[in-house]
Amino acid sequence: MLITMRKLYLRYQSIEPSEVSSLLHREKPNMTVNMGFKILENRSIIVDILAILFGIGTWVGINGTFIQLPLLVEVAPEGWSLPSYLSVMVQIGNLGPLTYTLIQKFCKKNDAPMIYILLATGTLSAILTAFFYDKTAKIFGEQHSVALFALTISTAFTACTSSVLFMPYMGRFKEIYLVTYFMGEGLSGLLPSVVALIQGIGGTAECILVNVTETGENVYEKYVPPPRFGTKDFFIFVFVVMLMSCLGFTLLDRLKLAKKQYAAVKVGQGNDYQYERDETPTKSTSPEVIENKSVDTNSNENKTSDLAPVISSQVYVSLLMLIAVVCFFANGIFNSIQSYSCLPYGGQAYHLSATLSVIANPVACFLAIFLPHTSVRSILTLTSLAGILAVYVFVTAAMSPFPPLHGTTIGSVLVIITWTLLVGLVSYIKLSISTVMRSQGGKSLVWTGGLSQLGSLIGSVLIFLLINYTNSFTAAYDDC
Repeated sequence: MLITMRKLYLRYQSIEPSEVSSLLHREKPNMTVNMGFKILENRSIIVDILAILFGIGTWVGINGTFIQLPLLVEVAPEGWSLPSYLSVMVQIGNLGPLTYTLIQKFCKKNDAPMIYILLATGTLSAILTAFFYDKTAKIFGEQHSVALFALTISTAFTACTSSVLFMPYMGRFKEIYLVTYFMGEGLSGLLPSVVALIQGIGGTAECILVNVTETGENVYEKYVPPPRFGTKDFFIFVFVVMLMSCLGFTLLDRLKLAKKQYAAVKVGQGNDYQYERDETPTKSTSPEVIENKSVDTNSNENKTSDLAPVISSQVYVSLLMLIAVVCFFANGIFNSIQSYSCLPYGGQAYHLSATLSVIANPVACFLAIFLPHTSVRSILTLTSLAGILAVYVFVTAAMSPFPPLHGTTIGSVLVIITWTLLVGLVSYIKLSISTVMRSQGGKSLVWTGGLSQLGSLIGSVLIFLLINYTNSFTAAYDDC
């Protein structure tokens, strides 16, 4: 012990004071630099952009169609019943995941060619919608928007199947790119919303004086300014976005630069993953066919393990059930009740909550780059918080047209904040669960996507029945 202490003393004495000072002050700048650039470590910004473009192509077509409803109902023979019809068409699109499952069961195919086909289908549907959205045909003696219905089903086929095909495809990349893919999926709602605002859809209607009665009473009517450009131009924009998404996936699938960002994984048919945990295979079954053999073996040092810990079977099943429940509300219920929840507080409150909610989705996914998102305990905590917010929006929707704090500024502010936080939390929860499930290998991402769609389907059908065939929700009209 004395000898060791003497050696340390002599070593200290051999260091000049200037050297000691430099050593003490050298670590701090390095730590700052490391923290500043940590998010850029072992990642490719180009692959991030390609993943975002790929994610945008998932739901941009369906989101664009529903955003155009204020204009579509003016030309559709169904009038304001059109949203109900389109909701049914979107649910028919859930045949896509079922078809994919059957293909993988009886005739195993690589996923990349099927993704190309689906993206091409979505792109073609967008451009055809631009020119044929107003074409009708007589069915059972009544005119219906047959072309719009058929093209909506085609677009929904791509969107619904993306949950079990597009998202699982990203499992071969490092976890960070699954996050940016979800950012793109969020932008699939934000981009058409921004264009619609520029177009002039969703603005607050003005009350203009149209007459004065003999008794001196003023008569007002609502006036909605005409759009700056039409529905045809809007769907051409959606078509261009879909083309960019196709290009993004093509480069993501083909570029050697992108393949260098693969995780330490072997990919089997149907997105069956076998991840390596410090050179130890996961419990996943061995894949029948290993893809991506052409990846440069010299890039193996970049393929570091980024996996969350293996979870128990009980937690595994619980998370799958949780993602189904979350999507039951997030994708199936919330969109349908938002107008009932917000409109009683005024048109401005409704438009602000709708706009900020759309923005909250990609922002929440962006924050996941910097914040931890693979803790099961955190997922459960955030889900509990989201549940509290969900109760409030349900109360405001069910009590419409006279919800709590109706007619007050605090009520309007509260409902806007609640909806924004709720959508942001739900987006973060879905991303977190998907990230944890990715790390479990096998077909975990396929199961996650499939149960997400199942939850969304059940929620959509249930809320459709409640709104159209019961008196559970009463609309609030913002008359002049």
